[in-house]
Amino acid sequence: MSENVIKVSNLVKSYSDVRAVDGISFSIERGEVFSILGPNGAGKTTTVEILEGVRNRTSGDVQVLGQDPEKSRSLVFKVGILPQDFSFVYNSTPKEALDFYKGTLRASSDLHEILEMVELEDKSSTPFQKLSGGQKQKLGLALSLVNNPEILFLDEPTSGLDPRARRNIWKVIKGLKDAGKSILLTTHYLEEAELLADRVAIMNKGKIIDSGRPMEIVERHHEDDNLIIRGDGEVERLLTAGGFLFHREGAYLKINLKSIKDATEIINYLYERKAAFEDFTLKRESLEDVFVRMIGAIEEDESE
Repeated sequence: MSENVIKVSNLVKSYSDVRAVDGISFSIERGEVFSILGPNGAGKTTTVEILEGVRNRTSGDVQVLGQDPEKSRSLVFKVGILPQDFSFVYNSTPKEALDFYKGTLRASSDLHEILEMVELEDKSSTPFQKLSGGQKQKLGLALSLVNNPEILFLDEPTSGLDPRARRNIWKVIKGLKDAGKSILLTTHYLEEAELLADRVAIMNKGKIIDSGRPMEIVERHHEDDNLIIRGDGEVERLLTAGGFLFHREGAYLKINLKSIKDATEIINYLYERKAAFEDFTLKRESLEDVFVRMIGAIEEDESE
């Protein structure tokens, strides 16, 4: 039976007459990566800060490792935090930063092992200001691991990084996931959540508008799939004769599919008739495609 390390029920955070978090509920199982997605201002960071115990809630129930983060003083020794826009003392080195955190948290971690884990061992004596953006984020991750936490809170860990640096951070997070860490990840990069998360919750304007495994959400909200074939006029004639709906886009024919199984039927149909086509690919919407349409649809409804 799975164990929940985080339980959130009807969480509300209000500022005057504005609800930054508006009655959300979710849980996170031990050993899973749970990602909160949403545009800027959705309430992601506010939610995480409440779970971390650095911000008080207006109402609702929150449990982190069975404790209320608003009241517990011992959770700091059991969780690791990488805040949004992480920074550190400019002339401090990664080794000095880790030594400081180790002493503060009374930890017994092997700091060399942590530096290796985040691929910073060759930068251990480099001043913070001379580290690249990706290396600074890796240091933030390293500091969040000093106390060997049960849960990691990673708030926009790759925000502002170039694609190469972002993928390096993903590699580190995958390693932490493989090591069995429970991770709460907030991000506005949908590819990041699709790649790393076991489950996601999509937030918009303080509310969770859907949640589940990434492919479950895609399955619920995706539009028709398409089979794309590079083919000549003969292929076009055969598709027309077979009653398949398609349209041409340059050298390619884009065929609308009612079901993924239709793709096999079409390819077999063309092979049986010895149609000359060079290649084909199946195009299914990504989590990002679905997310953009869901958020856009909500904003259009509210503007009417």
